[in-house]
Amino acid sequence: MGQQPGRQRHNLLSGVAGGLAGRRLGPGVSGRRRHGVSLRLKKTAPRRSSRCEDPPPPEFLRGIAEFNREEFFEQHETLEGIWITEPDPVRYLYQGILQVGVGFYHWRRGNWRGAVAKLGQGLTKLEPYRPACMTVDVERLVLETAALRDLLEQRGPTDLPAFPPRLPRVHRTTETT
Repeated sequence: MGQQPGRQRHNLLSGVAGGLAGRRLGPGVSGRRRHGVSLRLKKTAPRRSSRCEDPPPPEFLRGIAEFNREEFFEQHETLEGIWITEPDPVRYLYQGILQVGVGFYHWRRGNWRGAVAKLGQGLTKLEPYRPACMTVDVERLVLETAALRDLLEQRGPTDLPAFPPRLPRVHRTTETT
């Protein structure tokens, strides 16, 4: 498995609390400090990409493999690298999978609020790419992840369910089961 979470110098949420200042954010997202204190983001809503029929790029496949091995820190780093630089709306497919992985990372660490928030954000980003995009079975990932997010929401922060022994995987439409 990869590095132990929490021992890296990087923060999974580097884009929070001022981490965006002075950073090139990519298309559709701009950061600005007002009076040196607050950060304002302008985001474009996720929409389906014409590139969904394209084969997945190698770095995306690497991030998927890391996600499926539950190497959530590593998948975050890999997918962030392609999400930030991608000008096409397919970037939200990358970001959605990244956020689902970060949600599972938070759950593993006992952070109910972070898990629910990131799983929800990831599901929102993935929605336009259903049923499939770039050979990723988005439908299956959304359904399986939504069931776990719903379980977390139903139980609440004071009754955090045990971390599941089997998490949803990112399946490819080209896979045979």
